[in-house]
Amino acid sequence: MNVNLDDPINQLTFLGAIVIAVLSFGVSAKYINQMKTDKAEGELAKENWDGIGEYKNELPPGWAYSFLATMIWGIWYFLVGYPLNAFSQVGQYNEEVKAYNEKFQEHHKNPNKEMGESIFLVQCAPCHGETGDGLSGKAQDFTSRFTKEQVLHVIKNGQNQLKYPMGAMPAGMAAGADAEAIATYVANGMKGEAPASFVACASCHGADGKGMNGMSPNLAEYDETVVVNTLKNGKKGNIGTMPSFNTMLTDVQMKSLSAYISTLKQ
Repeated sequence: MNVNLDDPINQLTFLGAIVIAVLSFGVSAKYINQMKTDKAEGELAKENWDGIGEYKNELPPGWAYSFLATMIWGIWYFLVGYPLNAFSQVGQYNEEVKAYNEKFQEHHKNPNKEMGESIFLVQCAPCHGETGDGLSGKAQDFTSRFTKEQVLHVIKNGQNQLKYPMGAMPAGMAAGADAEAIATYVANGMKGEAPASFVACASCHGADGKGMNGMSPNLAEYDETVVVNTLKNGKKGNIGTMPSFNTMLTDVQMKSLSAYISTLKQ
């Protein structure tokens, strides 16, 4: 353990310990020598025990000074050195956490995929897999945006969990062959010519399916808005339920995750 000798409190503590040690040694030496040379004298007290009595000697000055010095030091210690009302373990913990958070925010104030990867491996990989492939359908596959089954599920049931400005997507906007055509087109990465029925989707998601600058979900890729909204709100889909991470991750960490997830696309 390292002791900070530049701290005045520690300096006074060491000085006090040295003074006490010197006084103790001096007083002990004096009385050891006195026991060797002195003869019994003085007034005996009335009390005795089986003929064994004691003299009415006054308290040795060294003891008296030591007691007085100890009392003064105790008063100083509790009122000036380490006031009882100026320290709490909880307060010290909160100050240390605040200082660490400030250090963390300064060091990680800009999101990047390296930070996102480390967060992903701890928070996301247990469900989505280390490579983000969804562990064979047990969770969302980040190497592709949608499966056909997922698109059909949303078309049939609607969606209002991610709090986009455009609002809720109503259920049943397409059915039958139209729904199949939309699902196939979106699941294939929106490549080639869009089916005629996709016009119902384009009115909110845009002709390119990229969400019209964050007004609605991006159907083409995992952009920052999709990832952050999902992390903040959680989501229940045809695979299962993903909890909200709003209280577990900061905005910077969420954006970092988005930067990393965008690199997983095949």
